[in-house]
Amino acid sequence: MEYFEVIIVGGGLAGLTAALHLEQNGHAVLVCEKQQYPHHKVCGEYVSAEVVPYLKKLGISLDAHNIVSIDTMQLSTVSGKSIKGKLPLGGKGISRYALDNLLYESALKRNIPFVFENVTNIQFADDQFEVRTASGNAFSAKMVIGAYGKRSNLDKHLNRPFFRKKSHWLGIKAHYAYKDFPDNLVALHTFEGGYGGLSKTETGAVNFCYLVSYRSFRKENDVHGFNEKVVARNPFLCAFLENAEPLFKEPLAIAQVSFEAKETVKEHIIMCGDSAGLIHPLCGNGMAMAIHSAKLASEQIHCYLTDSIFDRDIMEKRYTALWKQHFGNRLWMGRQLQSLLLNKKLSHIALGLATRSPGLLRYLIKQTHGKPIL
Repeated sequence: MEYFEVIIVGGGLAGLTAALHLEQNGHAVLVCEKQQYPHHKVCGEYVSAEVVPYLKKLGISLDAHNIVSIDTMQLSTVSGKSIKGKLPLGGKGISRYALDNLLYESALKRNIPFVFENVTNIQFADDQFEVRTASGNAFSAKMVIGAYGKRSNLDKHLNRPFFRKKSHWLGIKAHYAYKDFPDNLVALHTFEGGYGGLSKTETGAVNFCYLVSYRSFRKENDVHGFNEKVVARNPFLCAFLENAEPLFKEPLAIAQVSFEAKETVKEHIIMCGDSAGLIHPLCGNGMAMAIHSAKLASEQIHCYLTDSIFDRDIMEKRYTALWKQHFGNRLWMGRQLQSLLLNKKLSHIALGLATRSPGLLRYLIKQTHGKPIL
């Protein structure tokens, strides 16, 4: 059975970032990912500039590849009332198709091995992990990072409580050609039962990704009909859908999007990104927080693997505390903003207040974004 110091289950942003970080620190790493690169994912595709310094340290530059610079945010209600504000740090517009592949190609240059199979079982015994894939391959490791996303059969295998609870959210994403959309803008527009984000990607396409409750979506139960009859009630989204040209044959969708609390450590597996807790679309952005969570996990794992005094229990407790310290308030604020924006009356009042007091919008943006990761 082949041995690695760390096996990373899942090759999204969190998993790839952790692989690059740990390899840079001299650790033998294996990444298990079920899909070949590149591939699209349901995602907002706006990454806060807070992670740019850290990515540069890992050898990843977001200054090339036609990546769009974003410095302005727009919010609107169903009725069309809107407000714009400057983002304190700004961000980059880049698709997951491009960013994941950029990290993957960097990992290949560093000879990080990949296994493109679905992981079906993770067992911990005698201070060591055994990881098995669908084809029956088995690997062992001192540490395992769970970075396999929002929901997996592994969660069922690990008996994680959130998996047993039915979720009420659905995610939809597609790219569009729309030349009139500003390069520097990320827009968040609400509609009945949900909200959607618009931003440019490195190809010039506009990414439209939205989150909607099943209660609202099942009134049409079809993406095209729902866009036409519900999403388009927001004047901004109506203008976009009427004038934009779809670039995907069909939109991508992900079901059972759960915002229930998750353990950051389960059966000694260190969870990162969405596996540790689904990052709310309103609390900064999931891409930056996934990358940051991988940094926190990698630093603690490095200490554990190189310092005999730093035992597993200390490492797990420190990671959990750091995760809550960095993301707890942002997640809480995201939940509050979601409740506010999905309430038609309250959102109208709130945007009215923000229009009269630009400092309020700046404060909210600051509370939902992190500081530069150095």
